[in-house]
Amino acid sequence: MTGKLSRRYADWIATHSKLVVLAVLALTILVAAGTTVGETGSAGVGQFQVDTAETDAAAFVRENYGGNEGIAAQLVVRDEGGDVLTRDSLLEGLRLQQTVRTDDSISETLAEPGLIGIENLVGTAAVYADATADGGPPPAKPPSLSEQIAALEDRTDTQVKQLLARVLDPEGSSLTERDPYAFLPRDYEPGETRAEARLTLISQVDASGENSDPQVAYDAQVAIDRMVEDRFADAFVFGQGIQDDASTRATGDSFTIITPFALALIVLVLGITYRDVLDILLAFVGIGIVLAWLVGLMGWLAIPMNVILIAVPFLLIGLSIDYALHVVMRYREARAGTLEAGSSSETTEIGNRSIRTAMAVGLGSVVLALAAATVSTGVGFLSNVVSPLPAIRDFAVLSAGGIFATFVAFGVFLPALKIEVDSIVENRLGRSRAKPAFGVGGGSANAVLAKLGSVTMRAPVVIVVVALLLGTVGAYGATTIDTEFNEADFLPTDAPEWAKSLPGPLAPDTYTIADDFAYLSDNFQLRGEGGQSQVLIRGDGLAEGTLLSTLDDAAGSVPEDSSIQLRPDGRAALDGPHTAIRAVASDNATFASLVERNDANDDGLPDENVNTVYAALFDADEAAASQVLSRSDDGKITSARLVLSVRSSESAQTIADDTRTFAEGIEAETTEITAVATGAPVSTAVIQDALLETLVEAFAVTLVVILVFATGLFGLRYGSWSLGALVLAPVVVSLAWLLGAMAALEISFNSETAVITSLAIGLGVDYSIHAGERFMAERAERDTLTEALRRTITGTGGTLLASAATTAAAFGVLAFALSPPLRRFGIVTGLAIIFAFVAVVTMLPGLLVLRERVVASGLRSD
Repeated sequence: MTGKLSRRYADWIATHSKLVVLAVLALTILVAAGTTVGETGSAGVGQFQVDTAETDAAAFVRENYGGNEGIAAQLVVRDEGGDVLTRDSLLEGLRLQQTVRTDDSISETLAEPGLIGIENLVGTAAVYADATADGGPPPAKPPSLSEQIAALEDRTDTQVKQLLARVLDPEGSSLTERDPYAFLPRDYEPGETRAEARLTLISQVDASGENSDPQVAYDAQVAIDRMVEDRFADAFVFGQGIQDDASTRATGDSFTIITPFALALIVLVLGITYRDVLDILLAFVGIGIVLAWLVGLMGWLAIPMNVILIAVPFLLIGLSIDYALHVVMRYREARAGTLEAGSSSETTEIGNRSIRTAMAVGLGSVVLALAAATVSTGVGFLSNVVSPLPAIRDFAVLSAGGIFATFVAFGVFLPALKIEVDSIVENRLGRSRAKPAFGVGGGSANAVLAKLGSVTMRAPVVIVVVALLLGTVGAYGATTIDTEFNEADFLPTDAPEWAKSLPGPLAPDTYTIADDFAYLSDNFQLRGEGGQSQVLIRGDGLAEGTLLSTLDDAAGSVPEDSSIQLRPDGRAALDGPHTAIRAVASDNATFASLVERNDANDDGLPDENVNTVYAALFDADEAAASQVLSRSDDGKITSARLVLSVRSSESAQTIADDTRTFAEGIEAETTEITAVATGAPVSTAVIQDALLETLVEAFAVTLVVILVFATGLFGLRYGSWSLGALVLAPVVVSLAWLLGAMAALEISFNSETAVITSLAIGLGVDYSIHAGERFMAERAERDTLTEALRRTITGTGGTLLASAATTAAAFGVLAFALSPPLRRFGIVTGLAIIFAFVAVVTMLPGLLVLRERVVASGLRSD
């Protein structure tokens, strides 16, 4: 778009302002109607498909072993320095279970066995002991909670301890079918009758539907947690329902605390910048248009919501504030007569331009930069549409569509609307709408920006070198940045003391879920997909007896610092064919006899005729066998599965690495088999690594596309084929600064924060193109380089300062959020905006000055 074409465009908008307003509103209604037409829904990480050995193994497990249809939660009772295995504590646990069972809304979500812990094992042992005391037969069915409670109440503290010693005797025969050590912490000493903590498992079901969250079961977890708080001094429930509830409340508390401050900061900064309530309201109207287009496009294009898209509305709000400020400030400069009309004819006295004429001049001077920023950022993000990941493609399309909507709102709608509003206020109400532009007139902002321009003229080399050195340091820091994905990083943290002291409704709740999760993960075997990884074993060596021995040996050789959970006896907490054989043999004499006949080394595992033993295992207990072995229709064993308990507080990548190491050890010791790590944490690590790699590649593609576009734009318009690279250089440097700062602040660069850093590219390109375009326009109008640079920094630089201050303040306050994702978003976004602004008003002017001097010296032609 040439200068004449941009002015003709601006003249047409100014002349037909009423028509433009009505047309954009009608188009907005049409686009926003997509919210009622399309079913967007939501998509999680599971939507991302990655073709790897781990995901292939996960698909095999789902097909041959089925998924975990139940819902798991855990109840932990603690008494630091005390004992939770006392008679009173065990009875209190059983009474809690009885209370839970009598609540219909909770009991209907329980699956067998419902709640079970060490208290049930001791209570059951007491009932069996009473029944067989005089030589009578054991109970025909598992005892009820009432029977367990009565049996323990009839015993003294000493008698309960004696019974507990028998239950926990590592050398004796177990009095129960379940492993009592599964309910005790990893630092528990086998055989002891004291423990500082114990675990109770909660098994649930829910009929919410295949694609729905099991909200009824989740609500039941929250209700159980309240009962636990009433009964125990130190206890907690952990499950997905508890996690969702805490995250929802923390997000709500965060916005309750932050929203007033954010709005106050936005209004304050915009008030200082605009010094006009009407212009602030017009900016918010434009933002409303953009967001209406955004949700409408999601509906029309049936784009499901996912975590990747969280950055899109914030990117658009940042661009919206920036676009609005550029349009309004150029209009104000034009009305004041400090902005020339260029080559167009100007019939109105320069110091007293009319509203329409001023808008035509102001918009004509900035619309090219708006269009260039729109096309460069829009096309740059749209280039990600070639990604193999559906969520990245959706991100690309929605970002590009939203950026185009931002131009419609502020390059078309806002100028026309402002003409109409200013005309009504000025012509009918008699109140002048002529306002000074921020940073152009007097004031501290103008003085600071003018001083910056003066420093740039005197020492451009120093400024550029310092910027590049800091960029180099940032790039080096980026090589040390953590790229792991950790579930614990998403759990709410407790509010600081200043927040707790806020009055009434502003005071947040207390959040201990992050500490609870860490304690549970470090001390107990977690249930549910997030607490378990798996190893899938396939091959002709499945029937070799050496495999079972290898699995048994591997369970005893896991190092203490591994993310694989250890039992109190120091062995890995896992289930596999070897554990199933021993468990079934302990209850089935016929099967035990078969195992013994084929056990050459007396380790309780068959060394010969393994296939025969596997077949007998299925006959004896098909449910147990089918959890660790799969077989074809003709009875041939096709795979074996190990289920390992892991510490979920570790990162997904750490769990994946440790599970792979465990699998590789098995594979190295056994011939003709393959052992592949899989399971939810491993799949998460694979997907997150692939997603991060794709996002980084997308950043590179985006920067290349923007570079090509900027080079062509400035080359065709100004004959400068190097200016595009100069304009993009501050964007790259500010991105390096951002990554270095993230490394220093120990903020991981993963798929979550990688998307957020796209703001640095989007806003950085926008800032840089505005500054570069303004400089070239001013250079053509001014006699000296100094004056052109001063006008660029005080004019466009002042607008960029107002834009950066507004958006950085609005998003930066999220750094005080209780929700870690919101907190990271606030920190990274705020830093991205600040660094982009600083780079554009320091490094870019320095590069422009150096370029001018090189051209003037004749060292090269441009």
